[in-house]
Amino acid sequence: MGLQTWWIFVLMTFVVSATPGPNMLLVMSHGARFGLRPAIWTMAGCMTALIAMVSISAAGVGALLHSFPAVFDALRYLGAAYLAYLGYNLWRAGVPKGDAPAHAALPETPQRSAGSYYRQGLAVAASNPKAIVFAAAFFPQFIHADRPAGLQFAVLLITFTVIEVSWYLIYALSGHKLSHFLQQAHVLKNFNRVTGGVFVGFAALMAASR
Repeated sequence: MGLQTWWIFVLMTFVVSATPGPNMLLVMSHGARFGLRPAIWTMAGCMTALIAMVSISAAGVGALLHSFPAVFDALRYLGAAYLAYLGYNLWRAGVPKGDAPAHAALPETPQRSAGSYYRQGLAVAASNPKAIVFAAAFFPQFIHADRPAGLQFAVLLITFTVIEVSWYLIYALSGHKLSHFLQQAHVLKNFNRVTGGVFVGFAALMAASR
């Protein structure tokens, strides 16, 4: 893999990673509602799932899912159902009364542990089997057959991780900045409903896509 090929990969990954999706929305939402540290744990969960899925795709599972659409569809519908469940919970989430800080524990999620944020990030990122198929189609385009594939894949994976984490931090910090406005109960309630509705929208898109 030459330097020019690597730069093309960087540019394409930069654009793909910047596109808002369930992972970015979850990180931003947690940054806004609970604070920066919970958002970082959420990011860690998302990245664990993404790295695992990209690695799985390198092992050929992406092609396997593509060859067996029934398995792929089952995973896709399960993922869509989970996103819809998150959206429903966000829509119905309670809000602190008065002017309590937006990152204070909500009635439905008292004193959440770091592990709970990590697991939720892991589950949301893993809920989309298309990530495996996408990685199986995207990464091989930048690997030269006449050079060691393992080293090239490692370089691409590290590059992807750095870019993805950078965007996660941007979304988390943006969400954290919103926490000041979410100190008002009615604003927080509207925020929960908007983000919950977007999650349900992602679920519908995932269920309807082929």
